[in-house]
Amino acid sequence: MKKSAKPVCLFNGTVLTGFASMEDCAVLVEDGLVSDVFSKKRMDNRRFESNVRFIDVNGAYIAPGFIDTHIHGIGGYGTEDAGISEPVGRDSVIYMSALLAERGVTAFNPTLYPSEPDHMLKAVREIASAAGMEEGARIMGLHLEGPFISPRRLGVQKADTVQPVDIHYMEKLWEASSGRIVNMTVAPELKGMRELALFCIKKGIVLQAGHTDAEYENMVEGMQAGILHSTHLFNAMRRLDHRNPNAVGAILIHPEMSCEIIADNFHVHPDLFKLLLRDKPIDKIVLVTDGLKPTDQKECLLKANHEEVYFSEGAFRRKADNVIAGSGLTMMRGIKNLVSGGFSLEDAVKTASSNPAQVMRYNSQGAIIPGRFADITVFDKNFEIILTVIGGHITYEK
Repeated sequence: MKKSAKPVCLFNGTVLTGFASMEDCAVLVEDGLVSDVFSKKRMDNRRFESNVRFIDVNGAYIAPGFIDTHIHGIGGYGTEDAGISEPVGRDSVIYMSALLAERGVTAFNPTLYPSEPDHMLKAVREIASAAGMEEGARIMGLHLEGPFISPRRLGVQKADTVQPVDIHYMEKLWEASSGRIVNMTVAPELKGMRELALFCIKKGIVLQAGHTDAEYENMVEGMQAGILHSTHLFNAMRRLDHRNPNAVGAILIHPEMSCEIIADNFHVHPDLFKLLLRDKPIDKIVLVTDGLKPTDQKECLLKANHEEVYFSEGAFRRKADNVIAGSGLTMMRGIKNLVSGGFSLEDAVKTASSNPAQVMRYNSQGAIIPGRFADITVFDKNFEIILTVIGGHITYEK
C-alpha cells in the first residue's frame, strides 16, 4: 500500500469536471480524494496547510483520469503473456499499468482474448493476481473478449478458441478471476445466452454485444436479458441493412444501449462520429483503445496474440493474411481524433472518463468533484500529457 500522498493543489487550469467546464480554476487533492474545486478568486482568499504542493498547470486542462475498459497491451507488454510461464503475465500487466499512467490513463480493464480452456483459466488467474500490485493505472478488473462469441465474426480471434455457451465453464472463469471479471464480450444470438446473462448480472458483470452475427431481434432479446453495452461499434458485428437493422442498427436505434468506439480514424470513419453525436446520448459513448501489445513499442519485431503483425494506416494487421488485428491507439490520441471529428473537448473527455465509469459502475471515479478518487489527467492544448494523478499520488509528471 502507498503511504498517504502529500496534498496537492493544481491551479491556473480549465477544469473539465466530467459534467461541466470551468476556466481559471483549481483542484485541491487531499488524502487521495478530490477535496475541493474552486475559482482563482476563491483560491486567493483562502488559507492552505503549509504542506500543500502548488502546481501551476499554465492554462492546461485538468480532467478526470482516463479509463480504458478494453485494452490488450502496450509498449511490448500484454495480457497474452499470461498463462505461459508465471509470473510473466502478471508482471506484464503491472508494466502496462505504469506505461498507461504516462499516457494519462488512471484505470483500465486488462482484456483477454479467449484461448484453450485450461490455458484461459490459468491466464485469468494470473492477470487477476496483478490487482493491487499496480505501479500506475488501477486494474479495475478483467474484460473477457470471449469465448462465447460468433465463429462468423472472429476478427483476429482464433476459431478453435470460440465455444458455445457453457455455464459451468463460466463459473470456473469467475472462480479463477477471484470475482474480478468486470465486463465480458458475448454474442447475444448464441443458444443459452439468457442463462449466461442472468448468471453475469448476479455477479455484477457488464455484458457487451460484440463479435456477433446477431440480427435485430437477437439484439432486442439480448437487451431484455441485460446486454446493454456493445464492443467496438461497427466492427466484428452484423452491419446495418434496410430490411433488418441487425446489431449495428439496434445499437444506434436504442438509446439505452451504450457502445465502445475505437477512434483511431481507421476502425471507424471519422465522419461516423457525427452520426454518433446525432443518434446516441453522449453519456452512452465510451472511448476505448483496443490497444495491442506492440502499441508504442520501440522494438522492431511486432507481435500480437502470438502472431506477427505490422502497423499500417492507423491499425495493426496480421502479417499472415493482412486481417485487421487491432488498434495502436492511446486514449489521448482518441480524444484528439474525436475533437477533430466534431466532438466538443468536454464531450470527448466524457467518453474517456465519466462515461466508462458510469457504464462499468465505477462510482468513485470519472469526475472531478469533492469526495471522488483523485484520479486526474492534466493535458495541454496540443493534447500532450503533463501530469497524471492516481489516488492522490503524482504517478507521472512531464
